Formats: sequence, C-alpha cells, structure tokens
Amino acid sequence: MRSPLLDLQGAVEAEFPDAGIAAHYGDPYAEQRALAEGAGLVDRSDRDVITISGPDRLSWLNSLSTQRVDDLAPGMAAQTLILSPHGHVEHQLFLVDDGTRTWIHVEPGEAVQLLEFLNSMRFMLRVEPADVSADYAVLTSIGTESPPVLPGAVSLDFGFGIDLIVRRSAIGMPAGIRPAGIWAHEALRIAGHRARFGTDTDHRTIPHEMGWIESAVHLNKGCYRGQETVARVHNLGHPPRRLVMLQLDGSADVLPPHAEEVLLDGDKVGFVGSAVRHYELGPIALALVKRTVPVTATLQTAGITAAQEVIVSPDAGANVKITLPRRR
Repeated sequence: MRSPLLDLQGAVEAEFPDAGIAAHYGDPYAEQRALAEGAGLVDRSDRDVITISGPDRLSWLNSLSTQRVDDLAPGMAAQTLILSPHGHVEHQLFLVDDGTRTWIHVEPGEAVQLLEFLNSMRFMLRVEPADVSADYAVLTSIGTESPPVLPGAVSLDFGFGIDLIVRRSAIGMPAGIRPAGIWAHEALRIAGHRARFGTDTDHRTIPHEMGWIESAVHLNKGCYRGQETVARVHNLGHPPRRLVMLQLDGSADVLPPHAEEVLLDGDKVGFVGSAVRHYELGPIALALVKRTVPVTATLQTAGITAAQEVIVSPDAGANVKITLPRRR
C-alpha cells in the first residue's frame, strides 16, 4: 500500500524492503539530525499489524514465544521472538496490550506467515488473531520532545523512539513536526546497534547471535518452541556467529549491497545486512560474522575496507561454570 505521506514535498520512495514509504524528503542528513537532536516522525506504514483478542491471548503468546508476556501490564511494550523447533528466529514481534487486545507489528509482508502459524496453534483456546494491516499502520516518533498526539493511537515505547499504531485513514503529518524518511531511521538504528529481522538475519540466525537475549528473551520462563537451543547456548556453548557494526572506508563512493560477503584475508567469514551513510559516522553497516573472527581484524566487503565495532561479544553464552571434581 502506498503511503499518503509520499505526497509530501520532496518525498522520494524507498526500495525493497520498504517500498511504499519515503526513503527521504529531500535532505536525508538533515532528517537524521532532526531525529537525533530534536523530534521527527518517521513513516513506517509498510509494516504489518496483527491484533489478538480473547481472554487467553497473553498466556497463549507466552507459551509460543521467547519473552514472558503472560503478566504484561496494559500499555507496557515488549519484544518477543517466534523460533523454529531448532531455535532459529522465524519472527520478531513488537507488541503492546491495551487491556482488551494485543497489538503487534512486524516486518513488511510477515503477517501472512505469522498469522498462519498462530492459527495453527489456537487449539481450543479463547484467542482471535487477525491481520489488520489494511486498516492500521505504524509511525515512529523519535527525538527528545513528546510524541505527537494522534487520535486513537496505540503507543509502544522501546527506548528507540515511540511507535504509534494508527488507523490508515488518520495517517498524516501533524503541524510543527518534521517528517523523516526511513533512511534516517535506519541510520540511527544501525548506529545504535539494533538488528532488523529479515535484513540483518538469515534462516540460520539464533537469538544469541543478534544480542536479542537481553531484549527479547526471558531465560527463566516456561517452555516454548526452540527453548532447548537458547538454553544450550546460554549455559554451555557459544553462538557460531556474532553481530558487528562495520566502519566502512569513506573513500569508497558505494555501500555494500545486502547479503554481500564479508571477507578476512580473502576468505568468507560473514555477510552484510544493512548499510547506510550516517550524518556523523559516515558509511556504516551491520554484519553477521563468524564468532572466531578476531575482534581487531580488518575486514573487507565489496572491495571496501572495514573496521569492526563489537556488538555481540565472542564470549556470548556459556554462562554456567562447570567445576570438575579434583582427584583426592
């Protein structure tokens, strides 16, 4: 669905995976500064929105996903993951409950598969999941000022702006608020070391690799699909890969494309997820590399030299200390 905010002056449409919304409104760097230093509103209406109603909704979600949400207070936002039986991340959910319904937003195009999974797990429980993407959309307010007042908006505060779920018919830019494109949002997201599902991940990604243990996984809740992998890595092992931010050589006039190989001494050690030009840091990217890559090693991608900034430590996991009995 094409966003009406693309009709604002200077709007340039973004490409996949954010087609249908603005990449920028004529000055991407100024939009980044506005978000970082003041306030702005980002159109993220390409994201899908799902609601779950019914009295069993929170206990049901708690049993299916990685985060503890069965006691989630109304208005309190949470992140959670749906894992495969082998512990690979299949969906990343951003949610809030308003006391009668749970509101969830996910990546563009994810609602169909997520809803299919949720419906397959309903059994006899009193839950009603629904895809409401045609009627509701996501806007994100970022900055030091209070978020704009939008009638009927459902708010989700994750510490990186405030997500507002609004009716599509109410999408607009309030007076006095500067619009910012998705490029500005992505620049601040990457600089803030926040991975994006589907862009910075692949089909083998597990939560420890992305640093999602701290934000989207509860390590002491009841069983859920894929829990064995999470527990095994956390207690006894290390994830095979780790998320890094790449400081790219600014002399190159290109950014590495999505899924571009990351090389160490000519050998593939990972891939690039998202890349952007930051208004202060210059060209930066998120990449998933082998855990064994030395943290001080200089890497290359698309012919561009890159230094690493550690996001996930090579020592992630293995939190249980095993003491072997001494021979008497």
